Amino acid sequence: MRDMVEIGMGRTARRTYELQDVNIVPSRRTRSSKEVSTAWQLDAYRFDTPILSHPTDAIGSPEFAIELGKLGGLGVLNAEGLYSRHRDAEAKLEEVVALAASDITGIAAIRRLQELHAAPLDPELLAAAVGRVRDAGVTVAVRVSPQRAQELTPVLIKAGIDLLVIHGTIISAEHVSNEGSALNLKTFIGDLDVPVVAGGVSDHRTALHLMRTGAAGVIVGYGSAEGSTTTREVLGIGVPMATAIADAAAARRDYLDETGGRYVHVIADGDIYSAGDVARAIACGADATMLGAPLALAAEAPGKGWYWPSVAAHPSIPRGAVAPAQLGGLDAGDDAAVGAAPSLATILNGPSTEPNGQLNLVGGLRRSMAKSGYSELKEFQKVGLNVAY
Repeated sequence: MRDMVEIGMGRTARRTYELQDVNIVPSRRTRSSKEVSTAWQLDAYRFDTPILSHPTDAIGSPEFAIELGKLGGLGVLNAEGLYSRHRDAEAKLEEVVALAASDITGIAAIRRLQELHAAPLDPELLAAAVGRVRDAGVTVAVRVSPQRAQELTPVLIKAGIDLLVIHGTIISAEHVSNEGSALNLKTFIGDLDVPVVAGGVSDHRTALHLMRTGAAGVIVGYGSAEGSTTTREVLGIGVPMATAIADAAAARRDYLDETGGRYVHVIADGDIYSAGDVARAIACGADATMLGAPLALAAEAPGKGWYWPSVAAHPSIPRGAVAPAQLGGLDAGDDAAVGAAPSLATILNGPSTEPNGQLNLVGGLRRSMAKSGYSELKEFQKVGLNVAY
């Protein structure tokens, strides 16, 4: 039964929960973390860790995607980002970071991002970025917006992608436009030879509709991050992640029954900052997590410790600030943090010297699963939960 509250005469709202509101309840048995597997499989592609990167230039260079792939995760390139618009993308990112560090309001950095994203897309640059990741021997995933999916997907298919990610702030099964034909995802996905992950969504009905399009995975959430403006602040739209994930997982069960066994993966994107949050997201029903700010801490991140979501560069209504990622209370620009950035390998697999769960994310997940008595991710989705009022 849904928990409804009255917010005024004749108006009710559903009570919902953030990941930080939820706690995992251990079972009567425990096991060694060495006996725990964090592997998962999306279509034909198997990954050792349930971690994808949010498709933003802050962590979206081909080199970063390669490193994440070698460590067992999945790096997602942004087909509409700076690496597809500028040959000197690294230099352009340095400009953004310098502006962010010198302007406390963050306005100058956002304005520069908008200017840089106004440059036309170069199919040759896009194909070259894809080729660098493909040649490294890791799985190649690239994000496109629903508005440009029909235009860019043929370029990506020709370049040799393995997975297509159709990703927007809010996405539906059919993108309606008066400026041309609508993007019908069911028809679009059905004509492709590569698996598609689509999102973001935040409710059961939309998640179920996306699953019915033939998507191999559905992204839940809007990539929100601490210190960055969000869709909730700008548009007033938002569902706390614990509830959003659980609702999408319920849609997955309904779709599994409806189709007689077709499983669609749920990927949580937003408000995940620590190993404990990764564990909570999977315990709520996610198969994997799409991380942004936690990975921006890495020494290999092109944003040099600064983070912004992919929608921060929107030309008219940006939804995200250029904010410093924090490690142990230190911002990226603090003197004590200079030169102290951990490697991506340390963020994922440790060892950690920080007691806040920001390093060794996979190790923390393993230990949470072991302490609760589970050895596989799908089993861990059944762990008991409680909410502290």
